[in-house]
Amino acid sequence: MAIHGLWVINKAGGLVYQRNFGDGLPHLTANEYLVLAGTLHGIHAITSRLSPSGPSSGAQVIEGESFKLNVLLTHTGTKFILLTSLVEPTVDAMLQKVYEIYAEAVMKNPFHTPEMPIRTEGFDAKVTALLSGR
Repeated sequence: MAIHGLWVINKAGGLVYQRNFGDGLPHLTANEYLVLAGTLHGIHAITSRLSPSGPSSGAQVIEGESFKLNVLLTHTGTKFILLTSLVEPTVDAMLQKVYEIYAEAVMKNPFHTPEMPIRTEGFDAKVTALLSGR
């Protein structure tokens, strides 16, 4: 069981936060992360339109051979993506806690501009404690 990384994507598809945990992911450039986030944003938008039974919130889990992408879409359109091993049992609860940390540490920060990169030390420290110290 492992958590490999966390991404926060704004409603326009821009990567506003990216953090790797451990050595499970390849080292990519900042530009490669931006391209991946934009691609995932597009895939999520497409999957929200594919539901045969009406409106959908889009893909919530994308599973590969050795990892899962778990997506939490907020009411404001911000996406929280947690990259985990296949057998990580508490992903939904962790994503909810990350969202709560975001609401407390980022959205209540008067110096943070919405939809811009997250540069709040409190957010980074609390997320690191939550996801690395399990």
